[in-house]
Formats: sequence, C-alpha cells, structure tokens
Amino acid sequence: MRPTSFDPAVVRHHLRRHKIADLPELKRVLGTDTDLTVFRKLKQLDYLASYTHRGRFYTLTEIARFDEHGLWSHEAVWFSRYGTLLATAEAFVNRSPSGYYAPELADQLHAEVQESLRHLVRQQRLSRTEVDGQFLYTATGSVERRTQTLARRSAQAVPVAVHSAGLQVSPDELKASILCSMVCSTNSSAVCLPVWSRSGWATVATRCWAIFSVWTCIPSPVAASSFSTAT
Repeated sequence: MRPTSFDPAVVRHHLRRHKIADLPELKRVLGTDTDLTVFRKLKQLDYLASYTHRGRFYTLTEIARFDEHGLWSHEAVWFSRYGTLLATAEAFVNRSPSGYYAPELADQLHAEVQESLRHLVRQQRLSRTEVDGQFLYTATGSVERRTQTLARRSAQAVPVAVHSAGLQVSPDELKASILCSMVCSTNSSAVCLPVWSRSGWATVATRCWAIFSVWTCIPSPVAASSFSTAT
C-alpha cells in the first residue's frame, strides 16, 4: 500500500496567509497526527521557531520582516534572525557597546531573560561583572569585557555628575560627553574619535568633565582632533 504523501506547499500557503501557527494547527492543516511529519515539511520550507512562548509558534524565513535589531513579531509572538532566546541574548550582549543588565535586555527582547543569561554564563558564552550592585552581562573576551564595563561605568557616571553639578545639558550634549569619556577611558593615547567636533562638543565636554576628579578631556595644542588627559 502506497504511503500517504503530505505536500509542504499546504503548510507554506497556510503560513503565508496567517503568518504564524503552532504545532496542533499545522497538524490539522496537513491532516496528520505525527509531529515529525510537520517538522519534516517545515524543514523543507526553511522555518523559524519563536523565541518567546517557549518556541511554540512557527513561521517561514521568507515571511519575517526583521527590524534593525534582527527581531520580528506578529500578534505579540517574537522571532529572531539569531534563532533561540539563548542565541539572541548572546548576540545582543556581544554586540552591545556597554553590555546589558537583565532588565534592559528583557525590555529589548520582550521576554524574560534572567535564566537564559545565567545559563549563558554557566556555559562561558557570556561573562558578568557587578556594577553598582547589579550584574552587567558582557562578552567573554577580556578586551571586549573591559571595554563594555568601562563604557557602562562612564555612561552611568556622566548623568550623575551633571545632575550633582546642577548643569543643564541637552540629550545630544550628554551623548557627546559620554562619548568623550568612553574614548579617554579606553584609549591610552587619548585620541578622540573622528566624530568629535571641536566647535560643537568641546564646550560640553569641558563643562561635564570639569566636575570629575579622575579624568578630564583637555584640547591639545598640537592638533584640534587630539586630546590629552589630566588628573
């Protein structure tokens, strides 16, 4: 007796129409009671499993319209170009300039990530460092970890110092001063990045950094794009 044949085009048509579906729904569409049959057809169609809802929903790669962060959602179900929640959390932390606290990453991914982050640390796929009483999750490489941690400390220190000094600083000016702090903290030659504008940001950096007791960015007389550090 010839075995029953299931057409993957049926699954594709259903997903293109409804965007996402769970396993029971796809089994009804195919007319089968076997999970493996559904997964075989999905594999032929290049599918994605959601990283939220315990991976219960499925879609096709051709359907997903990922944003600049590599995420896509439909009806509050989230999918990632990186795949699982573990893989997505790892990718987000590794590419972040200043790492992530768990609540920050949870907001970014629209999912609970605490257990996933602990798992990644246990597997030595991520590192964590205590910063101001919270665990900051960073890359595992020593250079990357130190850079992310310094950037985070700088980003947190600048707003506090500005507020304490009673300075009125716009968001763009604050961003400029944070950038300067990151450069001076991580670059031994203290050469500021090309985006530094002496006419636009120099005053801001001087105002913000004048209130610190450790590092201050000071224009060098040698070149407009060069800066020295002073204690």
